[in-house]
Amino acid sequence: MKKSMKSVVVAAVAAVLAGTLAPAAASAAPSPTGLAHGHGAHHGVGHGRQPHAAPTKTGPTSIAYVEVNNDQLSNVGRYTLANGANAFDVAIIFAANINNQDGRAVLYNNENVQATLDAAATQIRPLQAKGIKVSLSVLGNHQGTGIANFTSQAAAADFASQVAATVSKYGLDGVDLDDEYSDYGVNGTAQPNDQSIGWLISALRADMPGKLISFYDIGPASTSLSASSPSIGSKLDYAWNPYYGTYSAPSIPGLGKDRLSAAAVDIQNTPQSTAVSLAQRSKADGYGVFMTYNLPDGDVSPYVSSFTKVLYGQAAVDR
Repeated sequence: MKKSMKSVVVAAVAAVLAGTLAPAAASAAPSPTGLAHGHGAHHGVGHGRQPHAAPTKTGPTSIAYVEVNNDQLSNVGRYTLANGANAFDVAIIFAANINNQDGRAVLYNNENVQATLDAAATQIRPLQAKGIKVSLSVLGNHQGTGIANFTSQAAAADFASQVAATVSKYGLDGVDLDDEYSDYGVNGTAQPNDQSIGWLISALRADMPGKLISFYDIGPASTSLSASSPSIGSKLDYAWNPYYGTYSAPSIPGLGKDRLSAAAVDIQNTPQSTAVSLAQRSKADGYGVFMTYNLPDGDVSPYVSSFTKVLYGQAAVDR
């Protein structure tokens, strides 16, 4: 798998978008469990102090992508709020790939992704035991295949079955779809079409009832979804802005702002003051998700606290 270039994209896009996007109108209050009420959402126990009740928080669902080529997924579980609630609600393994095998889209894990999955006992289960969901991100690998160019419903269903099998095998909580680095057209592959991403999401939802399906809102698949049928959003749990340091909510029919992140924060590259501003706008506008990327191995609790204090009214600690 090629290393992500998302951090490189940030500077160019942020310069264009940072000062031009107006906040959206306010909406319903965020979920009191910290997880929006999508297909894979779970319900917490509220703020009561019953014996053995897990600590909870009120505010957006917090997403943490981890580049497992460089950092440990288990770091997501290190951060808690003052009351003991998790700072992050969903951890995403970045990233598995879509390879081209004689014209067939095949799910591929590089050595670092595979090592993370194989070390589920130390990398995944401890997070899930804390109530943190764990998803696998899937994106292209410069071979011409991706989520936007399945040429038939059967081809999309074939790939969906591979993803569902991996989610089941390693006890994951879902999948994240990312339309980057596919290089559509190379190796004689097809160009993107408007049906592909809808076929894939529908097949994944059928194969993975109760699991999370999230969408990184970029690429030809993004364009297709924005013009898709009114029901497509009902098959997704979350979607988010892909451009770090900016504020812009995806537009996907049927996916309400309680399941969207307008904010995009790269913990290792977005200035802390920008992260605070994005958290403030997210809270004011009622978005139900706050997406972060690039959580590192070291202690970044001051940075994480800067936005958790805005979102949840509590500082985060690295325990």
